[in-house]
Amino acid sequence: MDAMTLLHERSSMGKLTGPAPNAEQLEAIYRAAVRAPDHKELRPWRFIEFSGAGLERLGELFAEAEFREDPSASDDVLNAARMKPKRAPMIIAVVAKVTPDVPGVPKIEQVISAGCAAHGIVQAAHAQGLGAMWRSGKYAFDATVRKGLHLGDDDELIAFIYIGQMGGRHKPLPTHDIDSFVEHWN
Repeated sequence: MDAMTLLHERSSMGKLTGPAPNAEQLEAIYRAAVRAPDHKELRPWRFIEFSGAGLERLGELFAEAEFREDPSASDDVLNAARMKPKRAPMIIAVVAKVTPDVPGVPKIEQVISAGCAAHGIVQAAHAQGLGAMWRSGKYAFDATVRKGLHLGDDDELIAFIYIGQMGGRHKPLPTHDIDSFVEHWN
């Protein structure tokens, strides 16, 4: 796939099946991620890969977050939280590993760099014929989940990227009026 086709035609894939990406595919995915813009070469990224039993552990962490939010949560709510990670054979959590007080590189720049790394993961998955879905949701901001993933006070959980084989049909790509997003200063 050429680069412009990739950039113009990538779309999120909500239905993902196994198998998970193989070692060669994952290497290409991570190589793309670490090419993100990185002022002063801080490498403000951390990737946590979940598959197999790791998906179950992440599901338990989500259920714990639900329970801490609402100790009277029903078994159905807790079980639904446990099942969320199983919507794909692999999840990669992207964390902005922020180094505070770096002159000229504020926290927001480091967070955006990690966001670019997440974008690289999604694009590299698509380029290899895999499906991917960038998810955040309440668990990305939950104190229980942050603690369980060993995030520091300055760190930010950017995304849970669900990755697998495309298991559904492609939804039509929306068209956008580019001029509505661009302001010209001539």
